Order: sequence, then structure tokens, then C-alpha cells
Amino acid sequence: MKNIAILTIFILFVSTLCYGQNTYTYSQPKELKDGWKTTNLKSQNIDTTRIYQLFTQVQNGENKIHSILLVKNNQIIIEEYFNGYSANKQHDLRSVTKSIRSILLGIAIDKGFIENVDDPISKYLKSPVPTKNLDKRKYKITIRHLLTMSTGLDCNDWDKKSKGQEDKVYRKKDWLQYTLDLPIVNEPGTVSNYCSMGAVLIAEIISQSSGMTIDKFAEKYLFKPLGIANVSWGHTSNKEIIPSGKRLYMTSRDMAKIGQLILNYGKWNKKQVVSEKWIEESTSPKTKITEIDYGYLWWNIPFKANGKMFVFKTATGN
Repeated sequence: MKNIAILTIFILFVSTLCYGQNTYTYSQPKELKDGWKTTNLKSQNIDTTRIYQLFTQVQNGENKIHSILLVKNNQIIIEEYFNGYSANKQHDLRSVTKSIRSILLGIAIDKGFIENVDDPISKYLKSPVPTKNLDKRKYKITIRHLLTMSTGLDCNDWDKKSKGQEDKVYRKKDWLQYTLDLPIVNEPGTVSNYCSMGAVLIAEIISQSSGMTIDKFAEKYLFKPLGIANVSWGHTSNKEIIPSGKRLYMTSRDMAKIGQLILNYGKWNKKQVVSEKWIEESTSPKTKITEIDYGYLWWNIPFKANGKMFVFKTATGN
């Protein structure tokens, strides 16, 4: 994972620099006995000029930034909140939940609940089963196809004409059944389209293979080892939703733990939470969605700084 940066800020709107207004004042982040150590920015041998410019810009501009945390050498060196947010306030992660489901799948494989990503989903998903648009190709759909959004089903969140577009699915009573009943429009594994329901199926496969709801599985195997307790699951849909369909709400400090877990190849405080092999495999490019490299529910976005190319292994949500 050479030249890799982890982006854990979900949405960033940058406005024009506003000099002469409320200059940013730095203070060292507090230690809250949540597993994070903190240290002073001045001890890190960093040119702080642009950092101060950034925070002056953010606190004076009109934006929707909730928080910015900067972690270096496994320690939080900057922690700032805006627009009414604080260290204990949860954020709606929206599609960032997909990337966390990818981590949970890796853990399910590590624990032996799931054999490998090339298994057909029918091996683990015992119910529901397709009842409409019956097509033999549906039984060729593998876990890998869900992870790379290449199931071949008519499911494209960015195409309002798609039968599986997420807003249409949210109006249905049974999301899983509706998704499995979608028609096949491409051979599985050939075309990748952004499909939220594939990630919901991933969560349900983890649930059925482990015998635990996805929230209980996450609590036992991911959140507890990371010391994450201030977390909840929910959704904006007014329909009754099974646990596998819910998305996460977490604090910024806890989301930063997820980023650090990836940077440390699956380790947190020297404990291997998810295998290094899975981190390497899941975050590396496997396909392209709208010409952007995509792994197993992780984006790979190139970024040039000071003449060098970096890749953001990115979890994003709108």
C-alpha cells in the first residue's frame, strides 16, 4: 500500500479564503479514554501554514463540513467540529456503510463463516430466492459480483430508469425479494453499475452465514475490538427495514478508527481485527465505476500533490 492516503472525510465543500476574519486557534485534542492517543501538532514536524489557512477558511466560510480530524503516527493531532457538531454527536454515514460492510465480510471469511468471494450467493442466501424474471444467470452471481457491483441485475442508482434504482427500492416492502427479482440485463461480472442493494445483500449473507444480525456481528467482531460504542443503525425510509438494510451512524473519532484500521493493514492497537490479506485485496482496484477505480466497496481516487501521485482508498457517502 505504497503512496496511499486514507480519506475519512465524507463530504468537503471548500469556499473562497476569507482573510481578516476569525483566525484559527489550535488546541491539542483531548484524550477521552476511547482508545485514541493525542499529541500536539507542533511536535509533529509539520508545516502548519496551510493547515491554519484551511481551518480559517472552514470556520469563516459557508459549508457543510461537520468535522475534520487529522491522524499521524496513530495519534490524533487535530480535531475540530463545525456547524453544531461535537465529538459525541453521530454522523449519518450513508454509503460509507458499504465500505464497513466490506470489512465485515472480510471478518466473516477470516472466521470461517464464508468460504470465499467466488462462491455463488445462493450458497449462503437461503431466503429469499428469485420468484420473478427467472434466469439461470442469477445463479451465477457470486459474492465478488456483489462487491464489485457487477451482478448483471437491472440495478443502477445513477440511472432513474433502472428498476433497481435505490429510491424505487426504498418504496418496496421487501428490499431483498425485490432486488433478487430484478431482470438480468448484463452477464454477471461484465459491467459494474453503482447498486446499493448489492451491499444490502452482502450484509444479509453475513447475517445468514453467521446466524447473527449484521449489527450484532459488527458489534462483536469489529466495534468492540476497536472500542466503538457510540453507534446506531437506521434509515430514512418510512418502510420497516431488516437490519441488513440499515446504514450506520457513528462519531468522527470512531470513523477515524476505521481509517486507521485500514492504514494498519487490519490491526488496531496491535490486535489483528481483520486479516491483512483482506485489507490488501478489498481496497485494491477490481473494476471501474464511472471511470473511477473501485475495489470491494472501496473507491480508489488518484490525487497529485507536490509532483507525486497518491491514491485515496476512500469511503464516501452523499
